[in-house]
Order: sequence, then structure tokens, then C-alpha cells
Amino acid sequence: MGKQSSPKSPRPDTSMKDCQTRSSESGGFAGNDPSLGRRLSGGESSWKSKAMSLHSLSQNDNHGNSKVGSFKGACVGKRHAWFSSKYVRSVATMLAYVGFLIMLDSLMVSVFDPMWLGRNISTLTKADDDHTAYSEEEKPPVQIYGHLLSIASGALAEKELEQQETRFWKQPYAAKASVWKPCADRKVPEYPGRLGKSNGYIRVSANGGLNQQRVAICNAVAVAALLNATLVLPTFLYSNVWKDPSQFGDIYQEKHFLDMMKEEVDIVKELPSRFKSLDIEPIGSLITDSDLPKEATPNDYMEKVLPILIRNGFVHLLGFGNRLGFDPMPSQLQKLRCKCNFHALKFVPKIQKVGALLRQRIRKYEAEPTALDKQLLGDYISSSIPSNRPYNATKPPQKYLALHLRFEIDMVAYSLCDFGGGANEKQELQAYRESHFPLLIKRLRKSKTVYTDELRKKGKCPLTPEEAALVLAGLGFKTGTSIYLAGSQIYGGKSRMHSLTSLYPTLITKETLLSQAELAPFRNFSSQMAALDLIACATADVFAMTDSGSQLASLVSGFRTYYGGGNAPTLRPNKKRLAAILHENSMVEWNGFEERVRRMIEEDQRVRPRRFGRSVYRQPRSPECMCSSSSSSN
Repeated sequence: MGKQSSPKSPRPDTSMKDCQTRSSESGGFAGNDPSLGRRLSGGESSWKSKAMSLHSLSQNDNHGNSKVGSFKGACVGKRHAWFSSKYVRSVATMLAYVGFLIMLDSLMVSVFDPMWLGRNISTLTKADDDHTAYSEEEKPPVQIYGHLLSIASGALAEKELEQQETRFWKQPYAAKASVWKPCADRKVPEYPGRLGKSNGYIRVSANGGLNQQRVAICNAVAVAALLNATLVLPTFLYSNVWKDPSQFGDIYQEKHFLDMMKEEVDIVKELPSRFKSLDIEPIGSLITDSDLPKEATPNDYMEKVLPILIRNGFVHLLGFGNRLGFDPMPSQLQKLRCKCNFHALKFVPKIQKVGALLRQRIRKYEAEPTALDKQLLGDYISSSIPSNRPYNATKPPQKYLALHLRFEIDMVAYSLCDFGGGANEKQELQAYRESHFPLLIKRLRKSKTVYTDELRKKGKCPLTPEEAALVLAGLGFKTGTSIYLAGSQIYGGKSRMHSLTSLYPTLITKETLLSQAELAPFRNFSSQMAALDLIACATADVFAMTDSGSQLASLVSGFRTYYGGGNAPTLRPNKKRLAAILHENSMVEWNGFEERVRRMIEEDQRVRPRRFGRSVYRQPRSPECMCSSSSSSN
């Protein structure tokens, strides 16, 4: 949606037609709030009635008694002129005053009415500057699976009458999951720690948003330990996409990080002055992504980076992110990654405080803090509970499901999939690709024709809000389920969200739960805003993702595994299997759909140790990160 134009200034000679037109313009804003619309409509009616009374009064004056004399007629004419002039001034004053009150009323309602905020889905679909051109036009609802949506709506209506809740509020294999305990921070007596004199300094400039930067920090810790180097506190590159100038200390507690890692890795806050003015590119100390493979092994660093480090005493890893694979990897380096991610990186008090407030607003009534709450919110988890609001078993906290929708225009366009929006949508996405992904366009011109149906069958397409709603309905979540929606701007706006909001109208976000003043310190810092989403998702009763490749989903599911104690279920749809199920939209019966969706989710929820090559940030069930009291988990 584009930016709303500012209201026009009222003119002194406003006609009846102008009054009606201006009133309807204000009514357009009221479309988001029925109660506001009624207030505006009432104001318009009052305005009209007063204007009509004045109009009829004027007409009565103009059609006076024709039998009066000329002298009397002249006096009446003068009196009429004075009378008309007086009323013109009165009408103008009254209209300006009423117009001001209506505009003030609209503004006050839009800013301060929390119920309007809760109902207004625009907070979920507002486009940023980069996406404005693709979201301005209001579109009709887009539905691909009309048959399934219809029977899903009926099934959910029946479930509202049942007392029993879906079993997916609980972890199905909780007993097996609970045998895995966090232990990445335990001391290992046989580990020698840092090995003698440092080989030099490693500076890391991480790219991406909050989640990519977090992974980069912990990968940098492992690389520094591998090369026996001193790590300079990582810095974050400014991105034209994220537009966030935040640095390490704006997001994470520096002292806690340094204290937690000091026994294994030497970390300093700043680079020594002798290296600051050094032109490092000519001497080969600048290492970019192109110099290392995407999933580089320890040998790659030993062969390509270590010789430069020893020769120059300093290397700069520019744009560092996922440039370190997970296997093969020495167990001690895997342990360092886990210790860094799950113990050393704690959000600053500013984020913890508002995160605790957000949790409190979602929950409504407090419950005993979990290990996840304590780890992510620190001391603020207890300070968010007023002293006059003790734990109350008669008023349990509100349960909620956190849903991370990955359906932003960049992801949608890059996927090359067809999402049922017709020719206009295809043209819009193609224009976005040409503008933002020139390398993709170049590659497409040299490759074979891409068939969108094949992409969907292979599970390559992002799940739409409609598909996410059908999965939740298939799992038996009732229509009154409170759903916290995390993520960025939803491509297609309200038209795309319609299917989800029709089945699950209780959608909440940080923007609807926190005031403008509470969010103000985070407004121009997307990574800090993303930290609030991470907290709300990680501490939810259930976390549902639509894209397992997302870094946020990866980190959240990892935290829930590490600290959840078997009581933090995660829903991860298999997009390939789901595509096969949804392909039978017009023929499938609801019972069959439910059974297949539930089986798909339950199979993913089985408790397994981390598989070879998988991320320890997402799957920390491994000897390097967690300790198992039983060897029966498989």
C-alpha cells in the first residue's frame, strides 16, 4: 500500500457538493473501522441537515411578499444582504469547526483505539519503500483452494463446540525429547583452551539481517579458535535492504559475550591502531565470499586463510556469513558454536525489557517462567510481573501459536512460482525480478523453460497464507486460536491474507500489542525489531514455520529444542508432501486431508540426533551441544 495523501485544506466557499465529497473522503479512512465509519456518517448527516436548514431559510427570504412597497423593498433588500452576509460567515465558521472536529475524531480513533489496531490487518501487509510500487492497488481476495477452504470452515465451526483441544499443542514425543539437556556451556577438563601466542587478528564484517549476523558471529568464533587467532568483536555491514545501522553492542550484551567466551577464544573490542590505517587489499588480507566456498571446511581455512594471517598478522573476512560448513568439523569447534549461540549471545536490556512486555501482553495472565523465557528475557521476565499480580491457577495464561510467514515479494519473485494471482501478478513479479535480480534474469535467459507446476511438486515454492491456514486447520487448531504473526511485509496484502484471516481472525503482531511510544526506539532498526519477533516465536506454546530454510525459523526451532525440555513443539510442513496433498484439492475429503497433514507434521517431530551436515543452530541434539541421559533416542 502506498502512503496516504494528506487531507485537503477546507475552502471558505465550500458548496453543498464539496461538503459531501469531503465527507466521503474522510469516510474512506473509516473503512478500516466500522465504528469510526458510523461516527463519520453521523457527522455527515448532521452537517447535511444544518446546511439544508440554512438553504431553506435563504430560499424563504428570497421569495418574500411581492406586495410590499419600493421603500420597504429596499429596506428588506438591505436587511437581506446584511442577513445573508451574517449567515455566510456563520456557515463558514460552523463548517470549518465541524470539519476540524471530524478530522480530530478520526485521528484520535486511529491512533489510540487498540481494538481498531487489533482489527487492522494493514500492519501485517504494509510495504516498505522498496516494495511500495508493488502493493498500492487493493486487490480482490486470491484463493486457489476454494473447495478445501469451504470444508475447512465448516470443520472449524464444528470444533468450536467441542471441549477437546488439538493434540498439537503438545510435543508428541516429549518423553524422548526431555532426555536431551543443554550442556554446551559445561567445562571440559581435557580441553587445553587457547594455544600459546595468537597468530594474529581476525576482523569479521557480517552481512544480512539479525539472524544471518548471529550465525556469522558464532561461525567467526569457531574460525578464530581453529586458527588460534584473536577475534575482533564482529561488526555488521550496512545493507540497503535492511537499512539498519545497528552494531554488536546495540543488540547483544558485549561484556557477557566476552566473559562467556574468554576461556576458549581471545576476543577484543577493537583492532590495534597499527592495523587500522593499513591498506590490506594489496597485501592479500582482505578475504571475501568469492575467496571461500559456501560451506567451507576447516581445511579450506587452514590452507587459504592461515598463511595470510601468519604473514600479515591480520585478515579481514568481509561479508562473512555461511562460509563455514557443519561437517566434517572438530567436536570442540561445534561446541563453541553452540555455546556462542545458546549462551553467549544475550540481547541488550532494551530488547529484553520490551520483549518481556510483549510476552506479557500476549499471555495476559502470567505463568511460571520457562527456561526459554529466562534465557531470552533475563531479569526482565520477573520484573514484567507486577507485584500485585501473582501466579493465578484459576486464570491460566493465554496460549498462543507463533506463525512465521515467509511470503515477502523478494522471496515470492525469486521462487519463479505461480501463486494464482493471474496475469497482472505475473507481470508484477517479472518486473520485480528484472529490477532486483538481474543475475537471475540473465541465468533464466540461458536456461531451459521453467515450469511452475514442477517447482511446486518439488517443494520449491513458498507457502502462501492460504496454505498455512489450511495446514493449521488440518491439525485441528480452533478458529479462536490466538496467532502471533512474525515476518516482514506479506506480498499481496489483504487479498493474500483473506483466507488466513477468515479462518483465524485473532491475528496479533508486535505492532498491535505495543504502543507507538514503546516501539519508537526500534523503528529504524530492523534487526532490533526482528529480535522481538524471535523472542515471541521462541517462547510461544507452538511455533509454526512455512519455510524451513529461513534463518529465523532455524534459530527459533533450535532454541526451542535446546531449552524447551520436550515441551516446545515446532510445526514444520514438508512442502513437497503438502503440494501433493493440496493437488487433490477438488477431490479430497476433509477427514482424509486432516489425516495426511497430521501424519506429515508428526513424522517431522520425531526425536532424532542431528544428522551429518545439518546445522547445529537448528538441530542442537548432538553430543557437542546437548547431553543425552539415554541412547534410545532415534
